[in-house]
Order: sequence, then structure tokens, then C-alpha cells
Amino acid sequence: MKQDFVKGISWLGAGKVITRAVALAKTAILARILSPAAFGLFGVASIVLNLLEVITETGINVFLVQEKRDVDEYVDTAWLVSITRGILISLLIVLLAGSIAGFFGSPGARNLILLIALVPLIRGFINPSVVKFQKELTFHKEFYFRTLLFVVDAAAAVGFSLLTHSPAAIVWGMVAGAMLEVLLSFLIVKPTPKFKFDFGLLKAIVNRGKWITLAGTFEYFFLHGDDIVVGRVLGVTPLGLYQVGYRISILPITEIADVFGRVAFPSYVKIIDDPVRLKRVFTKIVGGIALLVIPFGIILFVFAEPLVRIVLGSQWLGVIPALKVLAIYGTVKALIYPAYAVFFAAKKQNYVTYATLAGILGLFGSILPLVAQFGIVGAALAALIGTLVTIPVITVCLVKTFKA
Repeated sequence: MKQDFVKGISWLGAGKVITRAVALAKTAILARILSPAAFGLFGVASIVLNLLEVITETGINVFLVQEKRDVDEYVDTAWLVSITRGILISLLIVLLAGSIAGFFGSPGARNLILLIALVPLIRGFINPSVVKFQKELTFHKEFYFRTLLFVVDAAAAVGFSLLTHSPAAIVWGMVAGAMLEVLLSFLIVKPTPKFKFDFGLLKAIVNRGKWITLAGTFEYFFLHGDDIVVGRVLGVTPLGLYQVGYRISILPITEIADVFGRVAFPSYVKIIDDPVRLKRVFTKIVGGIALLVIPFGIILFVFAEPLVRIVLGSQWLGVIPALKVLAIYGTVKALIYPAYAVFFAAKKQNYVTYATLAGILGLFGSILPLVAQFGIVGAALAALIGTLVTIPVITVCLVKTFKA
């Protein structure tokens, strides 16, 4: 298992370095073409998409990784559920577009919201068999798969932005990436799903996935509650500043934790019946993450101003104070994130829900007065407070898991 883990870390790590470098280059180029207000308009559209995706989350991917049986028998049902979910999300986006734009006081966001409805519709047709990359620890395949998707998304977004100077270019990049993902998922992963449905399998997926849906909904409000408040209270330009700052702050930090978490999850599943070994492996992983993310966080905090000037340009200098706080937030989040992989491996999705709920209470209990007083810096502070509040809950749940 150790050899598989190291290989997985190597491949996923390489993939994350490349894809996040591409994402950073994409953000840097677009930041010099588009204004903070344009990014804010896209932010409004993405808020809607992300919300509907999480509240309709079925937990299929987590379920398939957790299952020790062959996942092939679940693929047909999972695909039909995914298609239905994609259609539902798209319809809801179309129906709610005007109301959402009105909520944020941004009529210009309506057309962008309608356009982004294409993304979940296309994604719904992705072959669920792609989960085998993670389940079977064949991360070298996922490396090539995800890297190509990121490059196409970024190239399309930059190309369209140069032609149109419109935030719609970012959405067209997402559409291009989604279309390619559907195509590749059928070409390189087997089995190919068919239009077959098994109610018994659906019931098993939904029964275990309900906690993932609830946790995902809570996680959404935990991660995007600050975006919603900033967009509603301060407007689309501060929202654009805040979201880009947030994106920059988490790129080198939480992505490291994501690499470890994605590799650790299937590994944890294999040793979940040995709590002593599980605790030992988890401790080593957290230690390794700390050695990597803490220096990144310090660099981002100390050199925030030159980094913004170099990467984004002078029109983004207003994000610097918030970026310093977000650097601390990203570091803390990266250190607690690995616990979630343990909970999922132990089939304790409810623990993730409890922790995320605590974070939401911390975030929303502080964000309105902080935003009113400090603007986007207040939103960053509220995000940090929400993350700190989750630590006691996660600690208690880890103790219970390791004693099981």
C-alpha cells in the first residue's frame, strides 16, 4: 500500500502542479483582460451553479470508491442519475436566472447565468467509470486526463476573452472542458454506460449518499457564504476582487491537501479495520502536509503585494489586505482537510456534516458585522473564524473514529 500511496502522491502531485500552474496563468491573463467587475459577474453565475450542484449531489463517486465490490454493475444506474441531475440543475438555473441576478442587484449577470446552464447539462453525460482512476489507484491515467481538460478549459477561456473581452469567455472555457471530458470518458474508460436502471442500486446509492448531500450543502454555504454576502452587500466589483484573491490564496495551499486526500481516501478504505495503523498513517500525512503548506502560507502572507502586482496587475491591488488573511485561512484549512478522507473511508459522512455545520455557524455568526466594518477583509476574517470553529468538532470525531 505504501508504494501505491507514494506513486499516487507523485502522479497527483505532478498533475496538481501543472493544472494549478495553468489555472494561475489563466487567472493572471484574464485579470489583465477583464475587470474585477467582469470577474464579479462570473462570480454570481458560478455561485448559482455551485449551489445547485451541491444540493443535488448524490454521492455516487464516494459510494463507488467505498464499495469493495466491482463498480461495473453500478455504472448504468449512476450514469442515468447523473444525466437526470444535470438536466434538473440546468432547468433550475434557467428558471432562477432573473431572480438571482435581481438578488445581487446585477441585471448584467442574467445572460451569463443562462449560459452557464450548459455546463451541468453537458457534465451529466460523463461516464461514471472515471471514478476507477481513484478507486484502482491508477493516478497516472488521471494525471493525463485532468491535465488535458485544464489546458483546454484555460486555452478556450483565454482565446474567447481576447476576442470578446467578456466574462462569458470564462463560461465558454468551462463548456469546452466539459464537452471534452464527456468525450474522453467514453473513449478511454470502460465500461461504457447504457440506458439501464436498477432501482435497488439507486436506493443503496441514495441511502448512503444522503449524508454526502447534506455535508456538501453545508460545505457550499461554508465555502461560498462569504461570496454571497460580499456580492449582495458590497456589489460585483468587490466580489470579483474577493473571489480572485481567494483563488490565489488556496491554489498552492489547499491543493496540496487535496492531492494527499485523494490518494489517502482509497488507501484508508483498505486499512479502516485497523484503527492503530489508520491513526499512524493519518498523522504522517498531516505532518507531510504541514511541511509543505506552512511555508507557502508564510510566503503568500509576507509577499502579498509584489505577488498581486506581478500576477494580476495594478487594478487588483485592493485585494492585498484580504489576501493576507486568506493565506492564513488556506493554511489552516489545508491542515484540517485530511480528516475528511478518514471520515469518508470509515463511512462516517455524518461527521463531515457536523464539522461543516459548525463552520457555517462560525461564518454566518460573524460575517455581516465584519463585512459592514471591514469590507472584503471582513469576509476573509469570517471565513477564517468559520474554519477555526470546525477544529474542536473534527478533533472529537477523529478520536471516535480511531477508537472504533
